[in-house]
Amino acid sequence: MKGDLLKRTISFMTGKGSLNHNSRKFHAKNTDPNRTHWNVEYCNEDIKDVYHELFDDALKRYNDKQTRKDRKIDDYYEKIRSGKQEKLFHEVILQIGDKDNMGSETMEGQLAAKILDEYMKEFQERNPTLRVFAAHLHLDEATPHLHIDFIPYVTGSKRGLDTRVSLKQALSSLGFKGGSRSETELNQWVTIRKGKISHGHEGK
Repeated sequence: MKGDLLKRTISFMTGKGSLNHNSRKFHAKNTDPNRTHWNVEYCNEDIKDVYHELFDDALKRYNDKQTRKDRKIDDYYEKIRSGKQEKLFHEVILQIGDKDNMGSETMEGQLAAKILDEYMKEFQERNPTLRVFAAHLHLDEATPHLHIDFIPYVTGSKRGLDTRVSLKQALSSLGFKGGSRSETELNQWVTIRKGKISHGHEGK
Protein backbone atom coordinates (compact mmCIF):
# COMPACT_ATOMS: atom_id res chain seq x y z
CA MET A 1 0.00 0.00 0.00
CA LYS A 2 2.74 2.44 0.96
CA GLY A 3 4.65 1.66 -2.22
CA ASP A 4 1.55 2.35 -4.31
CA LEU A 5 0.96 5.55 -2.38
CA LEU A 6 4.40 6.87 -3.13
CA LYS A 7 3.81 6.47 -6.87
CA ARG A 8 1.50 9.48 -6.49
CA THR A 9 2.71 12.90 -7.50
CA ILE A 10 4.60 14.56 -4.66
CA SER A 11 4.19 18.32 -4.50
CA PHE A 12 6.92 20.24 -2.69
CA MET A 13 6.15 23.89 -3.28
CA THR A 14 7.28 27.19 -1.87
CA GLY A 15 4.37 29.23 -0.56
CA LYS A 16 3.71 32.86 0.28
CA GLY A 17 3.12 31.98 3.93
CA SER A 18 -0.26 32.99 5.36
CA LEU A 19 0.33 32.40 9.05
CA ASN A 20 -3.21 33.29 10.12
CA HIS A 21 -4.69 30.92 7.54
CA ASN A 22 -2.30 28.11 8.49
CA SER A 23 -3.22 28.39 12.17
CA ARG A 24 -6.91 28.68 11.23
CA LYS A 25 -7.43 32.12 12.72
CA PHE A 26 -9.71 32.45 9.72
CA HIS A 27 -11.27 29.86 7.40
CA ALA A 28 -11.03 30.02 3.63
CA LYS A 29 -13.83 28.72 1.42
CA ASN A 30 -11.92 25.50 0.72
CA THR A 31 -11.77 24.39 4.37
CA ASP A 32 -14.29 22.28 6.26
CA PRO A 33 -14.62 23.63 9.84
CA ASN A 34 -16.13 20.30 10.88
CA ARG A 35 -12.78 18.63 10.22
CA THR A 36 -10.50 21.35 11.59
CA HIS A 37 -10.06 19.39 14.83
CA TRP A 38 -8.21 16.77 12.74
CA ASN A 39 -5.46 19.28 11.94
CA VAL A 40 -2.09 19.02 13.66
CA GLU A 41 -0.24 22.07 14.95
CA TYR A 42 3.41 21.18 15.56
CA CYS A 43 4.46 24.67 16.58
CA ASN A 44 3.18 28.21 16.20
CA GLU A 45 5.64 30.66 17.75
CA ASP A 46 5.56 34.42 17.39
CA ILE A 47 8.00 35.22 14.61
CA LYS A 48 9.27 38.35 16.39
CA ASP A 49 10.13 36.28 19.47
CA VAL A 50 12.11 33.87 17.30
CA TYR A 51 13.98 36.76 15.68
CA HIS A 52 14.98 37.93 19.16
CA GLU A 53 16.09 34.41 20.06
CA LEU A 54 18.19 33.97 16.93
CA PHE A 55 19.67 37.41 16.39
CA ASP A 56 19.68 39.60 19.53
CA ASP A 57 23.18 38.57 20.64
CA ALA A 58 24.59 39.05 17.14
CA LEU A 59 22.81 42.40 16.85
CA LYS A 60 24.43 43.63 20.06
CA ARG A 61 27.89 42.51 18.87
CA TYR A 62 27.31 44.28 15.55
CA ASN A 63 26.09 47.53 17.12
CA ASP A 64 28.93 47.55 19.66
CA LYS A 65 31.41 47.65 16.78
CA GLN A 66 29.78 50.60 15.02
CA THR A 67 31.37 54.03 15.53
CA ARG A 68 28.67 55.80 13.54
CA LYS A 69 25.18 55.93 15.00
CA ASP A 70 23.53 55.82 11.57
CA ARG A 71 25.04 52.37 10.97
CA LYS A 72 23.50 50.83 14.05
CA ILE A 73 20.43 48.64 13.67
CA ASP A 74 17.62 49.23 16.16
CA ASP A 75 15.40 46.33 15.19
CA TYR A 76 16.69 43.47 13.01
CA TYR A 77 13.18 42.14 12.36
CA GLU A 78 12.10 45.51 10.96
CA LYS A 79 15.29 45.83 8.93
CA ILE A 80 14.59 42.52 7.16
CA ARG A 81 10.85 43.23 6.84
CA SER A 82 11.41 46.57 5.15
CA GLY A 83 14.42 45.51 3.12
CA LYS A 84 14.53 43.79 -0.28
CA GLN A 85 17.45 41.40 0.08
CA GLU A 86 15.86 38.70 2.24
CA LYS A 87 12.35 37.57 3.15
CA LEU A 88 11.29 37.53 6.81
CA PHE A 89 10.58 33.82 6.49
CA HIS A 90 10.00 31.11 3.92
CA GLU A 91 7.30 28.48 3.60
CA VAL A 92 7.21 25.08 1.95
CA ILE A 93 4.00 23.13 1.33
CA LEU A 94 4.13 19.35 0.93
CA GLN A 95 1.36 17.21 -0.50
CA ILE A 96 1.13 13.65 -1.81
CA GLY A 97 -1.35 13.07 -4.63
CA ASP A 98 -4.50 15.13 -5.06
CA LYS A 99 -8.17 15.19 -4.06
CA ASP A 100 -9.03 12.53 -6.63
CA ASN A 101 -6.64 9.88 -5.31
CA MET A 102 -5.61 11.04 -1.83
CA GLY A 103 -8.72 12.65 -0.36
CA SER A 104 -8.46 13.66 3.29
CA GLU A 105 -11.38 11.43 4.32
CA THR A 106 -10.04 8.28 2.60
CA MET A 107 -7.66 5.59 3.87
CA GLU A 108 -5.12 6.71 1.27
CA GLY A 109 -5.35 10.24 2.58
CA GLN A 110 -4.79 9.04 6.13
CA LEU A 111 -1.65 7.21 5.05
CA ALA A 112 -0.42 10.33 3.25
CA ALA A 113 -1.00 12.30 6.45
CA LYS A 114 1.04 9.74 8.41
CA ILE A 115 3.98 10.07 6.00
CA LEU A 116 3.82 13.88 6.16
CA ASP A 117 3.68 13.67 9.96
CA GLU A 118 6.84 11.52 10.03
CA TYR A 119 8.55 13.93 7.65
CA MET A 120 7.72 16.93 9.83
CA LYS A 121 9.01 15.28 13.01
CA GLU A 122 12.45 14.92 11.38
CA PHE A 123 12.52 18.23 9.53
CA GLN A 124 14.23 20.46 12.12
CA GLU A 125 16.90 17.89 12.94
CA ARG A 126 17.69 17.39 9.25
CA ASN A 127 17.66 21.12 8.47
CA PRO A 128 19.25 22.82 11.50
CA THR A 129 19.83 26.17 9.75
CA LEU A 130 16.13 26.49 8.85
CA ARG A 131 14.54 27.52 12.16
CA VAL A 132 10.94 26.31 12.07
CA PHE A 133 8.57 28.56 13.99
CA ALA A 134 5.22 27.42 12.58
CA ALA A 135 4.15 24.10 11.12
CA HIS A 136 0.67 22.75 10.44
CA LEU A 137 -0.73 19.57 8.91
CA HIS A 138 -4.08 20.38 7.33
CA LEU A 139 -6.68 17.65 7.11
CA ASP A 140 -9.70 19.92 6.74
CA GLU A 141 -9.14 20.58 3.04
CA ALA A 142 -9.55 18.25 0.05
CA THR A 143 -6.07 16.68 0.32
CA PRO A 144 -3.76 16.38 3.35
CA HIS A 145 -0.85 18.79 3.13
CA LEU A 146 1.84 20.19 5.36
CA HIS A 147 2.86 23.85 5.79
CA ILE A 148 6.33 24.48 7.22
CA ASP A 149 7.35 28.09 7.93
CA PHE A 150 10.99 28.75 8.76
CA ILE A 151 13.66 31.44 9.12
CA PRO A 152 16.87 30.53 7.26
CA TYR A 153 20.01 31.77 8.96
CA VAL A 154 23.78 31.50 8.90
CA THR A 155 26.33 31.80 11.69
CA GLY A 156 29.92 32.97 11.44
CA SER A 157 29.15 35.50 8.73
CA LYS A 158 31.88 38.01 7.86
CA ARG A 159 29.36 40.53 6.50
CA GLY A 160 26.79 42.37 8.60
CA LEU A 161 25.64 40.49 11.69
CA ASP A 162 27.71 37.38 12.38
CA THR A 163 24.41 35.50 12.72
CA ARG A 164 21.97 36.76 10.09
CA VAL A 165 19.11 35.85 7.79
CA SER A 166 20.29 34.21 4.56
CA LEU A 167 18.47 31.56 2.56
CA LYS A 168 21.43 31.04 0.23
CA GLN A 169 23.95 30.59 3.04
CA ALA A 170 21.59 28.52 5.19
CA LEU A 171 21.13 26.03 2.35
CA SER A 172 24.81 26.19 1.42
CA SER A 173 25.71 25.11 4.95
CA LEU A 174 23.44 22.08 4.45
CA GLY A 175 25.50 21.12 1.39
CA PHE A 176 23.51 22.72 -1.43
CA LYS A 177 25.68 24.84 -3.70
CA GLY A 178 23.97 26.87 -6.43
CA GLY A 179 25.43 26.76 -9.90
CA SER A 180 22.95 28.49 -12.19
CA ARG A 181 19.57 30.19 -12.27
CA SER A 182 17.80 26.84 -12.64
CA GLU A 183 20.11 25.07 -10.19
CA THR A 184 19.89 27.43 -7.23
CA GLU A 185 20.46 26.24 -3.68
CA LEU A 186 16.68 26.28 -3.13
CA ASN A 187 15.91 24.26 -6.26
CA GLN A 188 18.51 21.65 -5.34
CA TRP A 189 17.24 21.43 -1.77
CA VAL A 190 13.62 21.01 -2.93
CA THR A 191 14.61 18.28 -5.42
CA ILE A 192 16.58 16.29 -2.83
CA ARG A 193 14.00 16.64 -0.05
CA LYS A 194 11.19 15.72 -2.43
CA GLY A 195 13.11 12.63 -3.45
CA LYS A 196 13.55 11.61 0.16
CA ILE A 197 9.77 11.65 0.70
CA SER A 198 9.32 9.36 -2.30
CA HIS A 199 11.64 6.86 -0.60
CA GLY A 200 9.46 6.97 2.50
CA HIS A 201 11.63 9.14 4.75
CA GLU A 202 13.74 12.26 4.54
CA GLY A 203 17.13 10.89 5.41
CA LYS A 204 20.30 12.96 5.42
